[in-house]
Amino acid sequence: MTAVPTIGVLALQGDVREHVRALEAAGARTLRVRRPDELERVDGLVLPGGESTTMWRLARSFELLEPLRKRIEAGLPAYGSCAGMIMLADRIVDGAAGQETVGGIDMTVRRNAFGRQVDSFESGVALTGMGDTPYHAVFIRAPWVESVGGGVEIIGRADGGPNAGRIVAVRQGRLMATAFHPELTGDFRVHHYFADLVRRTTEEE
Repeated sequence: MTAVPTIGVLALQGDVREHVRALEAAGARTLRVRRPDELERVDGLVLPGGESTTMWRLARSFELLEPLRKRIEAGLPAYGSCAGMIMLADRIVDGAAGQETVGGIDMTVRRNAFGRQVDSFESGVALTGMGDTPYHAVFIRAPWVESVGGGVEIIGRADGGPNAGRIVAVRQGRLMATAFHPELTGDFRVHHYFADLVRRTTEEE
């Protein structure tokens, strides 16, 4: 029998409830993570959409920033959406003064690249390994990926419009990130993909 993974959602700020619902629909147990001891109890972690500067400051206030870095460096599977993508980036363009990330994915991400809240939009995105039907993606003050290192797989690009071709979904080993918010749709393919990644990781260890 395949083990059911416990996937945490970083619950400092952002779309926590929506990610919990999507992960449970994908067959995972969930745990809201606010403290280092809760972080130690999960097999994988979602860093939700929200506001990346607020998330960074709260992670530092809750003494979670260094534990997050250490667990991800040690191989914890993690998925970041929108602000979570920024948190998993090794480098940021247009970040706030002194803004730090958890890091882990060898990429440069431009914060608020697609514009402000009023510039939010929806678009189809073809996602590698997640079926032939384009994903109906919701972009809200979204970043995009300016560049990636050699170990990063590009699994999705923006389709159509003036920003067609921009990188909006990536994976590097056990880490993945999207510029859009899959938790805000009824299509849980991204969460199924991540839950399967976490499941495979727990079976290997």
